[in-house]
Amino acid sequence: MSSHLDYEINKELGECYLFMGELDKAESYYHKAAGSNGVHPDPYLGLATIAVQRGDLDQAMAMYRKADGISSSDKSLAGMGLICAQQGRHEEAFDLHGRALTANPENLIALFGLVQTAHMLGRTGEAIAPLEHYLELNPGKSEVRYALGGCLTTCGRPDEAKAQLERLLEMDPAYGPAAELLAQL
Repeated sequence: MSSHLDYEINKELGECYLFMGELDKAESYYHKAAGSNGVHPDPYLGLATIAVQRGDLDQAMAMYRKADGISSSDKSLAGMGLICAQQGRHEEAFDLHGRALTANPENLIALFGLVQTAHMLGRTGEAIAPLEHYLELNPGKSEVRYALGGCLTTCGRPDEAKAQLERLLEMDPAYGPAAELLAQL
């Protein structure tokens, strides 16, 4: 069997076992995939996910860095950003989430990670443009429009926040948090 075929089979088995929650089997297959073809980041992303689920953030960071070193992507950057945020390294997390969004403006993990760290750092205004960009691509995403309304409110732009929340409620009348924030404004 070719090394590429070995890689594909082992990677797919790793993903299946990860999905089923069988972390030991998933880890074994991801290691086999990485060993049969070390030029793809996917097995390392899978190993990082397993490490996060086990609470081993240092190991997860090592695997995200390994994946990023092979081929930097929004997934590896967002993963490193989440770990940095968990470890209290909010400036670094903010930067990594921003870089992930530059690579893929539709990465929701990076977007919400950016919003969260922006609030913690008092840099909420810097989260507005990525939220607006996401909504240009996906205007119907209620959670993103709500986050934009919250950021606009925090930045002292209540009229713009009201407009976003009203638009959200037109599209999704049952979205309770938007109604509550609109009532506060």
